[in-house]
Amino acid sequence: MAQTLIFVDCEAPFGCGSPAVGDMTEFGAVEYETRKTFHGHDCSKETFESFRDWLVQFKGHPVFVSDNPAYDWQWINFYFWRHLGENPFGHSARRIGDFYAGLVGNFYRANEWKRLRVTKHDHNPVNDAMGNIEAFARMLKGETA
Repeated sequence: MAQTLIFVDCEAPFGCGSPAVGDMTEFGAVEYETRKTFHGHDCSKETFESFRDWLVQFKGHPVFVSDNPAYDWQWINFYFWRHLGENPFGHSARRIGDFYAGLVGNFYRANEWKRLRVTKHDHNPVNDAMGNIEAFARMLKGETA
């Protein structure tokens, strides 16, 4: 089955470490091949319907990619299930740092890839997702330092 890589970043107030104790304030998503973006400004049903509809324009199953899927995926999963009763990403996500660690052959170097970002990491979730895509693309071209 064809897959499409969707890089996602979520923002929530400091101290709101999970959907059980707080609300996500916004999120950004960028599709790898086209660099098309989506910016969700709230956690409403309408926002997640729009996000689902945005995802279906791409061919193949959407694959959730993040610098920290343990954080980002939980928010997206929660709100998709809360509002739509399903998560189009399914039950898994991919971590950029693990991919990088595999490339360099050292599990403990999983954070060094962040130097490969072009777009500044500024906590605008669309910018942060775009920077992660840029770093990933550089990794695919063989850059690791």
